[in-house]
Amino acid sequence: MEESKVPLPTLERLATYLRYLNESTNRDEVTISSARMEEATGIHAAQFRKDLSYFGEFGQPGIGYKADELRQRIAAILKVEDTQPVILIGAGNLGSALLGYAGLPQHNFPIVGVFDNNANKIGYKLWNRTIEDIADLKAINRELKSQIAIVCVPNAAAQKVADQLVDAGIRVILNFAPTVLRVPERVFVRNVCFVQELMVLSFFLSPGLQAGD
Repeated sequence: MEESKVPLPTLERLATYLRYLNESTNRDEVTISSARMEEATGIHAAQFRKDLSYFGEFGQPGIGYKADELRQRIAAILKVEDTQPVILIGAGNLGSALLGYAGLPQHNFPIVGVFDNNANKIGYKLWNRTIEDIADLKAINRELKSQIAIVCVPNAAAQKVADQLVDAGIRVILNFAPTVLRVPERVFVRNVCFVQELMVLSFFLSPGLQAGD
């Protein structure tokens, strides 16, 4: 199947499966069944099998899936079998927290460059990374060769930053700025909004209400 025709929720679930499989390597789990995956992730076994079916044959009837082989194949599908260098735009509180998060390099997403436009920050260290001037983004990224960027800047600066990222060769953006970014079709943006997520969760505070009602 063409990559563009794989539903986004399937890719989100694949990331969940991979996270569990990465953790399972520490538990010496040699094989895994769809029922066990349902138990571990909360995703129905039938949905798990359907998600895998987009990408060919997996597992053996009556035996299940070899955990390490399944982990490698999903990692290859998500293109994280090798390191994917990431650049971070915005050296504020959120940017600092993300840079210090050990889970990113552990999952092959090391932050290799940090950029800001604040003269009081440029040239200083943040978690052992020197904060670079965003004006030099394109030139520096020729060396870093990153195609992924995380944007942690104020709303007013976000679109200009997105334009600079596109010009620097970035192909995917994880956007924490509370605004819609306008980018070419070849660039994919994933938006993260904590307030929006809390609004959705707040809905479920209604007495007796459960997800799916």
